[in-house]
Amino acid sequence: MKTWPKITGFVAALALVFGAAYGVGSLAGSDDSGTEAGTHAAVEVETAEGGGADDAVEVPEGLQVSAHGYSIDLKTPRIERGRATGIRFAVLDAKGRPVTDYTVEQEKELHLILASRDLTVYRHLHPTRSTDGTWHVSVNLPTAGDYRLFADFAPAAGDGESLTLGTDLAVAGSYQPQPLPQQVPTSKVDGYTVTLRGDLDAGSARELTFEVSKDGRPVTDLQPYLGAYGHLVALRAGDLAYLHVHPNSEAGDPRTKPGPTVSFTATAPSAHGYRLFLDFKHEGKVRTANFTVQADLGGDTAPAEGEHAEESGSAEHDGHE
Repeated sequence: MKTWPKITGFVAALALVFGAAYGVGSLAGSDDSGTEAGTHAAVEVETAEGGGADDAVEVPEGLQVSAHGYSIDLKTPRIERGRATGIRFAVLDAKGRPVTDYTVEQEKELHLILASRDLTVYRHLHPTRSTDGTWHVSVNLPTAGDYRLFADFAPAAGDGESLTLGTDLAVAGSYQPQPLPQQVPTSKVDGYTVTLRGDLDAGSARELTFEVSKDGRPVTDLQPYLGAYGHLVALRAGDLAYLHVHPNSEAGDPRTKPGPTVSFTATAPSAHGYRLFLDFKHEGKVRTANFTVQADLGGDTAPAEGEHAEESGSAEHDGHE
């Protein structure tokens, strides 16, 4: 999916704003109505040349509950753990009306991602939409705690650009957050081994290649899933900034083989730890392989010594269509 245009002029603008604030002895408070608590608010400051919003800072996707004239309205902000529970939400336009017309991307009008704050639980769901614009989906989350709900969509009334909004979801019960798993090159799930080649660099596009094998043999008959042979989501540890990266080829392309490798291109917004979730389909079932990657300011990051594979059972991978 396309990303919103990158915006420049931040350094000069920030210096101007802070200098002016110092001169008058005060700073105006920001309006947090369009962001979640603890996330980065959208910054829109003018340059010395009088630029407007085109010179604003770009905020990574998924950190805002409202952006570009659209908001997400979660009608079920708290659910129980360990049982199938319905989640309802709507996407609202600038006038507060539920959006009912979307552009189909990757075979769906809207992609719904749920992830626990410690990134040990992950769901990729495709809810159904009522005629009034309300989305519905049932989910069973195994652990309590704070979750982030992401809605990835492209409104038909827009300019064709997609966006990802995020909001918090509370799952009742006792919660003990887990540390981010170490970076290792392989992930095992349901008898499959997925090997990652490549790293993330802050601010630079890097290729990530995943190779799928089963019982020591390469899987060469992957099935299409959402128009490709793999679907990748990357979340930044801590604030859960959302990177939605596309495969470098599509299923059905005569030059694209159905395995054993699937490649993507991704750009990390900052040097930090990220959690990667690769969905792939084989023998009629979608599975998810999980990886931790440390993005640096250029250069590769070596996997932890003595570690060889991560068991992807730590992140739930049911709930796919």
